[in-house]
Amino acid sequence: MDGSYVETALTDAENAFQDTRGHTAESGLAVTDSALVQLRKACRLLEAARTLRERNGYYTVVIEASFVAVERSLQFYLLDRGHVSAEDLRYEHTRVYRHATTVNLFSEAFADRLTQLWQQNRAEVYYRETVASAEQADAMVALAEAVHRYVLEYASLEHDCVCSSNP
Repeated sequence: MDGSYVETALTDAENAFQDTRGHTAESGLAVTDSALVQLRKACRLLEAARTLRERNGYYTVVIEASFVAVERSLQFYLLDRGHVSAEDLRYEHTRVYRHATTVNLFSEAFADRLTQLWQQNRAEVYYRETVASAEQADAMVALAEAVHRYVLEYASLEHDCVCSSNP
């Protein structure tokens, strides 16, 4: 790929992330509070998952967006309450579940179930070791919406949510 249009595209992508002057920021996410950014990302992911699901397809993307929306909702709470820093949760997806148990957001058994769901199903669907189904996509959107709603109720901060329809 060296020296081809692919390398040019890579260079363009690298540059897009390095020099952001004059870029148009995503609406609703241009806030300085790292916790609020995660909450609003969760809202956007839920909206994207619902939109794609309504178009009767894209099950793999809906499942992936739903898993990430769960993570972002939990990250919001942990960051908002000062239990972690943004760097603490950056690389390991299921680590956020463990952190949530340490602040009594939910039980270790619940965290174990979330971790198992992620490890056994997210990877298989994502890497196409199995084909995603409409039922799986619907169940994951429902789970992501329920976790999001629970976190908002637990944190008593529903007014900061920018979901177009409350989950």
